[in-house]
Parts: sequence; structure tokens; C-alpha cells
Amino acid sequence: GGGRRRGGRWCIVHENVKMGSDGESDQASGTSSDEVQSPVRVRMRNNHHRRISNEDINKRLSLPADIRLPEGYLEKFAMNSPPFDKPMSRRLRRASLSEIGFGKLETYIKLDKLGEGTYATVFKGRSKLTDNLVALKEIRLEHEEGAPCTAIREVSLLKDLKHANIVTLHDIIHTDKCLTLVFEYLEKDLKQYMDDCGSIMSVHNVKLFLFQLLRGLAYCHKRKVLHRDLKPQNLLINEKGELKLADFGLARAKSVPTKTYSNEVVTLWYRPPDVLLGSTEYSTPIDMWGVGCIFYEMVTGRPLFPGSTVEDELHLIFRILGTPTEETWPGCTNSEEFKTYNFPKYNAEPLVNHAPRCVSVSVSVSFEAKKRISAEDALRVPYFKSLGEQVQSLVDTASLFSIKEIQLHKDPGKRSAVYPESGERSGTTTRRFKQCL
Repeated sequence: GGGRRRGGRWCIVHENVKMGSDGESDQASGTSSDEVQSPVRVRMRNNHHRRISNEDINKRLSLPADIRLPEGYLEKFAMNSPPFDKPMSRRLRRASLSEIGFGKLETYIKLDKLGEGTYATVFKGRSKLTDNLVALKEIRLEHEEGAPCTAIREVSLLKDLKHANIVTLHDIIHTDKCLTLVFEYLEKDLKQYMDDCGSIMSVHNVKLFLFQLLRGLAYCHKRKVLHRDLKPQNLLINEKGELKLADFGLARAKSVPTKTYSNEVVTLWYRPPDVLLGSTEYSTPIDMWGVGCIFYEMVTGRPLFPGSTVEDELHLIFRILGTPTEETWPGCTNSEEFKTYNFPKYNAEPLVNHAPRCVSVSVSVSFEAKKRISAEDALRVPYFKSLGEQVQSLVDTASLFSIKEIQLHKDPGKRSAVYPESGERSGTTTRRFKQCL
């Protein structure tokens, strides 16, 4: 666990959440022992070994290849580290990372403020260790309350998620007043990306972004993690076009699908009707509804259900999908919330009527959560066939763009872009992508 009771409040226990540069947890060092080896014995054993190189240390501590190690660190590490065929103790690993500069505020230079949320402020920063840009998420610690549960949740989940389409947590810094999470830096989020191209995206780019979103989600869902707050602002994109899931503050590791969770999650526009009506028994399909809404928004340039209140949101959903009945959504008419709203009887309309710029955006919608397609299955629909077979066999940590044929196209709405001209335009027919909602 990452928290411990101290003086009547919860706080983060720093050593329990300490990670390497790529968010690697201590357990990865191959031992759970906290023994510290005798330096004399270690020195004698290490005399018989070859000279330790930067690469050896990078591998041993899971560090980025471009890290700058402090002067004299190689010799010091060689003296104190056990032979390479023996596991390092957790305490020695932590001490090694701390000496390099991890877990220290002075290792990072704070640059521009990028945004402010309910419990955190995000800054652009630079790591003195690698000279790379980072995102510094500063979480204020209220003296009485300690670290917010959202922060503890984000740290504990991201420690274990290693995927090309999930933002990397590089480091954690804990001071009395603040907990700082150091993430890899990505230039913009999907909302900014769509704004920059005048909400007219190349159909090819929509496909690449959707595939990466589903890849990241399938990985989470396989590990029983729900994101619960999917929206364009939480999908980060770099210049290459790599898309990564971010902001796991509301995410939950689900153990049993029937577990009751709070229904006060997920931004309204991307929230499924079962959750809007107060359902607290939800599972991975909560995220798949959001995927469908985001897909529609990328294709059309506008949100699918931009409601201002829960009632307004349900109204917008029912006006397009039809007011649910026992046939279309078994059990819904017994819901007290549903009866209270007393919705008019709307008939379902084809989604294509609401996407005039596209000849066919056919997204099959399901009120029933269990009928929504899974992220794993969605990756294999015919819509993605044009990306080729290689995309289906990528290892988790490999980028979609590691396949040389795959690259971003120029978006029709973007005036100055360095991407190749796209053969597809948003005004052309898009292939069918079914059952997302």
C-alpha cells in the first residue's frame, strides 16, 4: 500500500511508492528484502567482476538511456552494489535512485503553468537528469487530510501500467506541503488538437487516434482497471501522433464487476445513460461509451451529447437513440430515476442524420452495458483493416508509429502542418465502426 496512518491522518509513505525513471516499482528489483549488504563483502565480491558501465547501471535501475549520472557515481555504485547476478535490496535500490537525483524537487526546473484542476496544478518542466521536458503535477496536501485519495489512486495504478498508449510516470516527490508526480511531457491533448485543426480532422488520423485509444484501454481493462473519466482533455498527443491515456485520478482497479462505485464520475458529455440514471454496478463498458462519443466528436468536429445537466444529457441521448423501453433496455422502466424524469417518447434516429459532413458514420448504440463492444474486440473490427496486420501484434510498450508505414496525414482544417497530404478527407465515407456506444 502507498499510505499509512500518521497522527490521525493519511499520508503517502514515500519509500513505498518510490519508482525508477520509467515508473518501475521497487518489486521489480527481484527481491522484497530490505537487508543492506555489508559494503566490505560487496567490495570483495565485486573485485572479480568487469568494470561497470553506464549501460549496466541504466539496466540495473531501469533508467532512461540518455540519463546523466553524477560525477564519480559509477565507482560508488560498483563499490556498494551486489554482483549483477544477484538481486539488489529495495533499500539499496532506493538509495541509488536518490543519489542520482530521483525523488528530489531540485532535479526538475519548473517552466510554464499548463493548467489547474480540483486538486492539482500542472506545470511544464525540464529534468536536469536527461534534459528532457516533463509534466509536473503538483498535488496540494491539506495539513489535516494528507494526500487526496485521487492522488494515491493515480500513483498506485500508474506504477503497474506500462504501455505505449498510457502516460509514463517517471518520478514521485513527496514534501510536507505537496506531492509532485513527474510525467513524460506531451505537447497537447485531443481537445487542443481538434481545435488546432478547426475540428476538421483527416479520417486517417481519426483512425490512428481511435486505435491507440482502444489499445491503451484494452491493456487497462485486461488488468481490471477502469479509467472512468475518458474525455478529449485526458488523451494526450505528441508531435509524432502518439496518443496516451492520462489523468487516472478517477480510475479504479475493479475486483468484482458487481462492486458498488460512486456514480459521480465521468464528465457529463461522455457519461453512459446507466450511470446517469444512478447505476453503481458498472464495469469496463463505462469506458466504451466514452470511446464512442470521442470517435463521433473526432469525425464530426462536435460533441455527440453536450448536455448541461443530468436531465439535459439524458434528453439529448434519448432524442437520438430513442427513449428506452423494456425491449431496448430491460429493467430501465423500473428505475425510480427514470420514472421521475418522465421523458417524452422519442423514436430512434440514424446517427448519420447528425453527421452531414460524413456519408456514413454508423455507430451502433446500446443502452445495455453488456451489449457494448469490448476494447479488445473493437481493435479487430474491419474499420482498422487498412492499417495492416502488424498493428495487431505490437508488444505493449511498442508505439503504433514503430511501424514505418504508419504516419499522421495532414488535417484538412490545419493551415500549416508538416504531415504528408492525406488521400482521405472527412467529407468522404468512413467505414463502419459498430457497437461502441
